[in-house]
Amino acid sequence: MFKLGVIVDSFRLPVREGLRAARRLGADGVQMYAVAGEMAPENLDAAARGELKEFIAGLGLEISALCGDLGGHGFTRADGNPAKIARSKEIVRLARDLGTRVVTTHIGVVPDDPAVPVYDVLRRALSELAGFAAGHGVTFAVETGPESARTLRRLVDDVDSPGLGVNLDPANLAMVLRADPIDAVKTLAGKIVHTHAKDGINLKPCTGEQVYGAFADGTFDQLTGQCGGELFREVPLGEGSVPWPAYLKALASTGYRGYLTVERETGDQPAVDIERALVFLRERIAEL
Repeated sequence: MFKLGVIVDSFRLPVREGLRAARRLGADGVQMYAVAGEMAPENLDAAARGELKEFIAGLGLEISALCGDLGGHGFTRADGNPAKIARSKEIVRLARDLGTRVVTTHIGVVPDDPAVPVYDVLRRALSELAGFAAGHGVTFAVETGPESARTLRRLVDDVDSPGLGVNLDPANLAMVLRADPIDAVKTLAGKIVHTHAKDGINLKPCTGEQVYGAFADGTFDQLTGQCGGELFREVPLGEGSVPWPAYLKALASTGYRGYLTVERETGDQPAVDIERALVFLRERIAEL
């Protein structure tokens, strides 16, 4: 029904060691960050891309997606967008060469009001990237998080391109916005091309603008202090607020048959948490 993946970077190992770890745990595929280091586009020439593709296939894995998150305020700042768009296009080319059809990224906070100028800045940037991605057989997938599913759906529909989709991360919605992931599935149905399997809990009310703005500015610790302590916490799969059985049932009802890609950004034993997450998902899928 679903495929199970792992973000290689979550192992906190060199790329090829992480790939081997994913294989040992029985994952079907992997997602990898492609913005810096060994996986940056400029560090992989044609020969290296071909060799890496063969190495991954030799492990019996496929690439579920590349992560092209460039950080900062995403594509909300018009003056910085030419460079970010050019960089994102290089990541799309890398995805094509490695044989994956999805590049995921955060784009910054989408305004609820489409009349706000930032909305049009985002729409223009995504229109260009979506057109480019579609021409290479790739979908540029916006990750859920800062804004409601309804707001994100409006933007995706306004761009209206087969090269633009959604990477659904239910934990981001639950941790930051206290939003219902099941409602998000229903709202974003037909546009979901990849998902992250992550869990978390919200500890204090906060807004997407506060949290993602602070991450972008490097002031998250200050925000935590101002709010009187920890705002949210990522936890092992099944220990947070994501209602996994109902969430997976909702995903299946939309016709989604793609990846549930385990992401573990915190914790002292990522490999243990990833293995348990894969077991947890297999058990929940078997119950559907």
